[in-house]
Amino acid sequence: MRVAVCDDEERFRVQIRDLIDKIYNSLDVIVDDFSDGKKLLERFDANPYDVIFLDIEMPEMDGITLAKKLRERSESVFIVFLTGHVEYALEGYEVNALRYLTKPIKEDKLREVLKYVLDKNSGKRQLMIKAEGEELRLPISDIFYFEAQNQYVMIHEKGGDHLVRANLGDFEEQLAKDGFFRIHRGYLVSLSKVKKIVKAEVMMENGDTLPISRNNVKALKEALYSFVEEEAF
Repeated sequence: MRVAVCDDEERFRVQIRDLIDKIYNSLDVIVDDFSDGKKLLERFDANPYDVIFLDIEMPEMDGITLAKKLRERSESVFIVFLTGHVEYALEGYEVNALRYLTKPIKEDKLREVLKYVLDKNSGKRQLMIKAEGEELRLPISDIFYFEAQNQYVMIHEKGGDHLVRANLGDFEEQLAKDGFFRIHRGYLVSLSKVKKIVKAEVMMENGDTLPISRNNVKALKEALYSFVEEEAF
C-alpha cells in the first residue's frame, strides 16, 4: 500500500509516519510525506498512491483544492482530510472524501482508516515493474495490453505507457489467471479490455487496433466468450 501525507506542519507529518510505522511495520506499506500540494501532484502523476492524508489549511494550496486536482487524476484514490474544523465537511463530499481525522491524530482512528483501505484494495491485483528508473505498481485491471519490442516490452495502461526490459512470455505466464490472451507473437491483451474483433484484428478499449495471428482467431473468440461468461456469473 502506498500512502502520502501532505501537511505544511512537519510535526503532523512525522506523527502520522510514526503511527503508520507502529501499526504496519512492513515493507509493503510505503509512506511519503509532502509539505506542499504541488510536489504531491508531481509524484502522484508518476506513481499514484492508494490513500492520501491531506491537511485542509495549507498556505500555497489548500487541501480542498488539492483534493479536486487529485480527483481529476483518479476516482479510486482514497482521500482523508486532516482538520479540526467540521465546517469543511460539506466541501469534502464534493471530492468523495473517505473521512476526516482531527489533529492530533488518534492511533485507533488511523488504524480504522488504513484497515478499510487495505480491505478495499485486497482484491485489486497489481503488477510490480521496474521502469523509468523506479519501481512501479500497476493495477492489473488498468492494463490494456503488452507489446513486444525486441528485448523490451511496452506496457499500455490507463496511466500511460511503460517500457521494461523483459520477455512477453514472462508476463503471459504470470498473468495466465488474470484474463490475458496471447493474440500474436508480439501482443498479449487483456480480455476485459477487448472492444471487438474484426476479421484478423482486435480493437481495444483505448482505441488501438492489433493484429491477430491467423491460428489464434478461433482460440481468441473462445477465450473471450469463456471470459465473459465467467464475469457474468
